Amino acid sequence: MAQIIDTLYEWLSFLPQITKTNILEIAIIAFLIYEILVWIKNTRAWTLLKGLVVILVFALAAWALHLYTILWIMENVAFAAATAVVIIFQPELRRALEQLGSRNLLTGLLPFEGGREQENRFTEKTINELVRASMELAKAKTGALMVIEREGSLKDIERTGIEIDGIVTSQLLINIFEHNTPLHDGAVVIRGNRVTAATCYLPLSDNGDISKDLGTRHRAAVGISEVTDSLTIVVSEETGHISLAEDGQLTRITDPDMLSRALAINKAGDQNQSKRFKIWKGKQKDEKGADA
Repeated sequence: MAQIIDTLYEWLSFLPQITKTNILEIAIIAFLIYEILVWIKNTRAWTLLKGLVVILVFALAAWALHLYTILWIMENVAFAAATAVVIIFQPELRRALEQLGSRNLLTGLLPFEGGREQENRFTEKTINELVRASMELAKAKTGALMVIEREGSLKDIERTGIEIDGIVTSQLLINIFEHNTPLHDGAVVIRGNRVTAATCYLPLSDNGDISKDLGTRHRAAVGISEVTDSLTIVVSEETGHISLAEDGQLTRITDPDMLSRALAINKAGDQNQSKRFKIWKGKQKDEKGADA
C-alpha cells in the first residue's frame, strides 16, 4: 500500500503546483462556459453549434484522408463564415449583452442607488390589487399588459408611453385597459406601489418556440422578459387567460392564488437580495457619516 502511495506522489510531482489563483480561474472559466452553453441551448445558436460539430467531423475526416484541397477551401472560407455568423445571429448577441447589462452585477455591492431598493419594493396590498385587476380583466376578456420593474431599470420603456405616477389599484388598472379609452393600447409599467407609465411599447420576441396561437401581446410580454429581469402579467383579449412572463418563459396562471403566490415569491426574492448586501451598504453609510 505504501508503495502505491509513493508511486502516486511521484506521478503527481510532475504536475504543476495548483494555487488558489488557479482554482479561482478554473471556477470563473467553468462558470463562463456554463453560461455560454445555456445561452446557446436557449437560442438558435444551438442549431448553429450542431452544424459546427458536423463541419468539424467533416474536417477531421478530410485531414485523416489527406484531402488537402478540401482543407484549403475550408480554411479560406472560415473567416467569411465567421463574419456571416455574427451578422445572422446579431439579435441573439444583442439580447445576450442586454441581459448581461440588466443583471446589475455591481449595484448590489456598490451603493450607487441607495434609495432604489426601497422604491422597487411592493407591498401585499399591491399584490392583492394586481391579482384583483387581472381577474376582473380576464373575466371581461379585456387585454392587458402589466410590467413590474425589479432590479433592472425600465426607464427606457417608460419614455415610450405616457406618465401616470399613480398608486396601484385595481380600479386604476381596469380603467386604463378599458376598451376605447386613450390609454388602453400598450403596456403599463409598475415600480414598487405605483403605476409610473401607460401605453408603453415593448420589444417583440423573435423566439420561434412561442405558440402561433399567441398574439402580439404575449410576444411583447416574452420580449420584455428576455431583455430585462422584469415580471409581466398578460391577459389575453381572445380567451381571457392570464399568463406570467419571466426570463423569456410564459407561464399560464390558472387561479388567483397561483398569481398571488408567484408575485409574493418574487417580492420575497427581491427583499432577500437586498438584505444580502445590507451590511455592506450600512457600513458605507456609517463611513460617510464618520467622514462628515
